[in-house]
Amino acid sequence: MSVKTLTIDGIDIAIEEGSTLLDAAKEAGVEIPTLCHLEGVSDVGACRLCLVEVKGINKLLPACVTEVSEGMEVQTQTAQLQDYRRMTVELLFSEGNHVCAFCVANGNCELQDVAIAVGMDHSRFEYRFPNREVDISHPQFGIDHNRCILCTRCVRVCDQIEGAHVWDVSGRGGTAKIISGLNQPWGEVDACTSCGKCVNACPTGSIFRKGTTTAEKESDREKLEFLVNARTKHQWTR
Repeated sequence: MSVKTLTIDGIDIAIEEGSTLLDAAKEAGVEIPTLCHLEGVSDVGACRLCLVEVKGINKLLPACVTEVSEGMEVQTQTAQLQDYRRMTVELLFSEGNHVCAFCVANGNCELQDVAIAVGMDHSRFEYRFPNREVDISHPQFGIDHNRCILCTRCVRVCDQIEGAHVWDVSGRGGTAKIISGLNQPWGEVDACTSCGKCVNACPTGSIFRKGTTTAEKESDREKLEFLVNARTKHQWTR
């Protein structure tokens, strides 16, 4: 088994070939912020929060989908990267309707956590206040598109672990949105098994259990651990 050696923020790392820069950073104890990354499912590089600088390459690379190579010299905390990450989070807040004081995930939201980590205390961008709907047609769950950040974690968990293929992304740019079925109300999608994996995978309060109110959505650590190991251990039910 081939091993690659590289440095991350000056720390020497030896890691298995085929690993990503995000894997290597974790091995080095270096924290890189992420939102679309979820252990146990494939990475897509959607949120762009994990961008890093690699010596000799004149563009920023997403750590979650960039494989390690021999001799890489990686920087993860430069002033440029910190500015870009802060701007990315500001854009996420300004393009949606994230009213934390009334959100089910308030206090237990990965978007909030990342905003604190990158030092965001306001957005320099004008808020768009898009007109987005809430779908509560499912008997157990609901989806509030105002809080969605298009990380696609729900899509990948449903496809790769549950195998139900309920969720997908429709549209492009500002019109992009998560849809259930062929843009049907969630409650009318026969493929949904009501497993709740998408609820646990969602990093914000976008997908939630009915009956929860402000700050009541909490991650089930046992279910998250199951999601991480389901594909490798071929354990599809819990």
